[in-house]
Amino acid sequence: MDSLPLAAPLADVEAATPDTAASRLAPLDDARIAELNAAYAPLHFEERIRRLYTDFDPAKVLVTSSFAATSAYFLHIISRIRPEQVIHFIDTGYHFPETVQYRQYLIDLFGLKVSDLRAEDWKHQFTTEEQTWKRDPDFCCSVNKVEPLEAVKPNYQVWVSSLMHWQTEHRAGLDIFEVRRGIVKFNPMVDVTREQRDAYIREHDLPFHPLVAQGFQSIGCTHCTVAGRSGRWLGKPKTECGLHL
Repeated sequence: MDSLPLAAPLADVEAATPDTAASRLAPLDDARIAELNAAYAPLHFEERIRRLYTDFDPAKVLVTSSFAATSAYFLHIISRIRPEQVIHFIDTGYHFPETVQYRQYLIDLFGLKVSDLRAEDWKHQFTTEEQTWKRDPDFCCSVNKVEPLEAVKPNYQVWVSSLMHWQTEHRAGLDIFEVRRGIVKFNPMVDVTREQRDAYIREHDLPFHPLVAQGFQSIGCTHCTVAGRSGRWLGKPKTECGLHL
């Protein structure tokens, strides 16, 4: 299917003056976001990812992964389309040992290039001493997840996620493209169903996080993750760590 032309093709940007190219790093306006959504909506999610790297400067594309329950799905796709893409992993200091092992296993399996993001030592130490995950999990996530990512976001224009509509109530309303906290958010898999995801995993024989076999369905930090459908932040209204809000 022919895709719609965008307002500023990459070729135009490459030929632009330095001032024009620099302005391209600014957040896109609502009209351009609407154009992008209209252009990408008819495409298969893999086609969307391929096109992203022609419509945007690949050096300005940010990709993150939590190396959680089914992260092999997203990482397998990215590694096939752009093997040189750096994957940013937010090391909260509270991951399960199995998550750290799974991270290394996928690095070796897919040949990934991974860069770790961490909170400043003194801030992380404060959350440990105060056990902030008990009294204020939003604050704990802010220190150990959100702030480290916010520190690198100014270096990028577009942030690729693997969010899907069916995962949470918040994610059910997401578009393919949107502007979130000063960066263009790209959700190429947002309309992929659970069944489609699982079929891809079976087709490519992808490995689950080892804790999935023990009944964990949503895997985050050790203090806030439990086995079963509840996943994380049991007994609290919290459903998102804050990265995607």
